[in-house]
Amino acid sequence: MTPTDTVATAATARPARQTLPAEERHATELAFLAAQDEGPRPPGWRLTPRSVVTFVCGSGGESLKLPKPHETLPDKLVITPKFVGERALVERCVVTLAGERGLLLVGEPGTAKSMLSELLSAAVCGTSALTVQGTAGTTEDAFRYGWNYALLLAQGPTPQALVDSPVLGAMRSGRVARVEEITRCLPEVQDALVSILSDRRVSVPELSGTDDAQVAAAPGFTVIATANLRDRGVSEMSAALKRRFNFETVHPIADVDAETALVKRQATAAVERAGAAFGVDDAVLDVLVTVFRDLRAGRSAEGWDVERPGTVMSTAEAVQVAASLGVAAAYLPGGDALDLVPGHLLGVVHKDDPADHARLLGYWDGPVRRRAEDGSAMWRRLWDLRESLR
Repeated sequence: MTPTDTVATAATARPARQTLPAEERHATELAFLAAQDEGPRPPGWRLTPRSVVTFVCGSGGESLKLPKPHETLPDKLVITPKFVGERALVERCVVTLAGERGLLLVGEPGTAKSMLSELLSAAVCGTSALTVQGTAGTTEDAFRYGWNYALLLAQGPTPQALVDSPVLGAMRSGRVARVEEITRCLPEVQDALVSILSDRRVSVPELSGTDDAQVAAAPGFTVIATANLRDRGVSEMSAALKRRFNFETVHPIADVDAETALVKRQATAAVERAGAAFGVDDAVLDVLVTVFRDLRAGRSAEGWDVERPGTVMSTAEAVQVAASLGVAAAYLPGGDALDLVPGHLLGVVHKDDPADHARLLGYWDGPVRRRAEDGSAMWRRLWDLRESLR
């Protein structure tokens, strides 16, 4: 077997991945935008700020054209929208990153903060992989550095034994570091970022007296962090750390049609990854999204008051329910997908507050019953399913 055959065999044997990072999933669009917009770029950026906004928000259905032919890219391409939200929000985020300020995306769970962080990182520096997942067990090493203890014991503290954190790796290469759920880290761990965002360097005392005693951030380095407004077990950020970030709030999707289209698109992709075709009627999705929006807002589209559950009825949860309906329709056929909606809604509201069960029943006795009485066949069927909520 030749070396070429060995490489080909290894590539063939590589297992498929359930999901791809944004930089691989949208590689053609990123390469196209890099070639299409030849304007000025901030230091270390792969795209111009204008192209980053276009990548995230889409080109509005317009076909963009390359200024000159390219060997591997199409001459024209429509950039798909990937984030459903205000373009002005995305523009502010891009301006923050261009100024090498820290960006903190805050909002309720399920509002696509992590997705926006991933998309921005992929567009700005070509990778979204330099990520720290914040938890109560996260230590300072995740923001600074650690050691390869085998080398440390054999050689002592040397640059070869140093293990870069994702943040330190981003500093060395002038890229974007992502910190997910920063407020789930303990305050003393969070504050490791204060000096990094202020001084733009990390000291390594163990290497004192050598050229490697300090690591300075290369141009382009910055941090995108996310934090949930409604979550348990969070730690308040210090005032010093807050001052190092520009805060941007990511709100739930305002437009019902946009949210329904997003739920269908994301659920379809999830069901296709499960090896099936998405077969849930649009009418069922309309009902599902309406229920989530009513419970999230505490008010129905008709203006009727609704008691809000303690559980966050997010778009992400609606996607998961829609995907479950799609998988059930594909692999366990035999009934109406609408019949499964109450059971899945119970699964959602039982996650946090037991009292949410009564609130869901109250919703059924309110808007669901009134819509059924108004003659809607879908809502009448949903009302008939009330007993399945017991």
